[in-house]
Amino acid sequence: MQTLILESNSSEVEDFAAHGEEKRSSAFQDEVNQYLERHPLTQHVDVLLTDLNGTFRGKRIPVTTLLKVEKGCYFPASVFAMDILGNVVEEAGLGQELGEPDRICLPVPGTLTPSASDPEHIAQLLLTMLDEDGTPFDVEPRNVLNHLWQTLRQRGLFPVVAVELEFYLLDKQRDAEGYIQPPCNPGTTERSIHTQVYSVDNLDHFADVLSEIDRLALMQGLPADGAVAESSPGQFEINLHHSDNILRACDHALALKRLVRLVAENHGMEATFMAKPYDDYAGSGMHIHISVLDDNGKNLFAGTESEDSALMKRALAGLIELMPASMAILAPNVNAFRRFQPGMYVPTQASWGHNNRTVALRVPCSGAVDHRVEYRVAGADANPYLVVATVLAGMLHGFDNELPLPEPVTGNGLEQEGIPLPIRQSDALAAFDEQGALKKYLGERFSQVYHACKSDELLQFERRVTETEIDWMLRNA
Repeated sequence: MQTLILESNSSEVEDFAAHGEEKRSSAFQDEVNQYLERHPLTQHVDVLLTDLNGTFRGKRIPVTTLLKVEKGCYFPASVFAMDILGNVVEEAGLGQELGEPDRICLPVPGTLTPSASDPEHIAQLLLTMLDEDGTPFDVEPRNVLNHLWQTLRQRGLFPVVAVELEFYLLDKQRDAEGYIQPPCNPGTTERSIHTQVYSVDNLDHFADVLSEIDRLALMQGLPADGAVAESSPGQFEINLHHSDNILRACDHALALKRLVRLVAENHGMEATFMAKPYDDYAGSGMHIHISVLDDNGKNLFAGTESEDSALMKRALAGLIELMPASMAILAPNVNAFRRFQPGMYVPTQASWGHNNRTVALRVPCSGAVDHRVEYRVAGADANPYLVVATVLAGMLHGFDNELPLPEPVTGNGLEQEGIPLPIRQSDALAAFDEQGALKKYLGERFSQVYHACKSDELLQFERRVTETEIDWMLRNA
């Protein structure tokens, strides 16, 4: 069971344009001074923005110039119109058409932490972008999420979320055919090739790398549980605790992904959050647990005797109706859709049920305090800000409209008829473009930019001749 954490700064509304400059400057100076007291050998700071793909973009600056960041630094708006390779998609309208304009970026309070690459000498700091008029830049995923979060808060509804992330550790060496493979157990030539869900021995084999992840997560203030061995060789899951600071929960998820990759590199391995790195092994998911509190801290999803409340049922109905269109964000690339295969414990229908891991929306065993929904569709490669934003959008859609709620699924939901989810990226992008309600909640400009970037990325992929095509067709066509 996840630990419920109500953070003391949860009432913070991260609209930087509303903060007085003097107050913001003083708070940032205090944060920097306190950090350098704890880490006096710091030499450099990575200042970071998060693009549409959940990839960090930024630069490394000398620590002597860090205090200058309080007044802002500049990055091009087109950083939020990049494909997965970092190329600007001109069709999104944020690049050369506008003259590649810069926008000012300000530090996000409370995000100055040691970097896992070299925690003694390098720090990292999140930035957020402002538009020309000083308002939050509405294409930045963090700002998209914040707008929805504040919409709920203004209604007296306070969501609480937790993020669970699955990933694979990989050998840097490829196998004889050039494919990726699980790492050897450290210090041996033994390589696990069998599924070992919840295996404690697997944790023992990789204790050094997992302990290093735990140590650095603690140093960065990430509220992470220890790793659990997942079903496939080299696959693990790490859970972050529940938090009522929605932005900070997603900040932590992205920081954890960066940390895991850097630690694996330091141990001679690779770590990937790719949704489906292997043909025959399970994919990696990102599960979101969510409930809603009132301003007194009462869980509004719990009815009498821990039953589902009327508000929770409205949320479920909205989540289900918007789920097909949300697939463009939950599965943001071609590989992400390879998770959705029979027998892989991944839902292919918009469905819900109690204590059932075969449905898209699972209501876990719980009491009145932690009665919640587990949203089980997104891949580990998705952007946490955007995944949680689609979840909040679905709940708002349910709160704002009288929608039918299907009956809960009992038994194997993978074998029952339901509302189908698009399982190809082209179909998902079409569903996203046609769903006006979801685009309204996420923002029209963001939706246009996201659709343009992902459509271009898909086009570039589909133009490539793959090794499989050569193998199949070269002599047989």
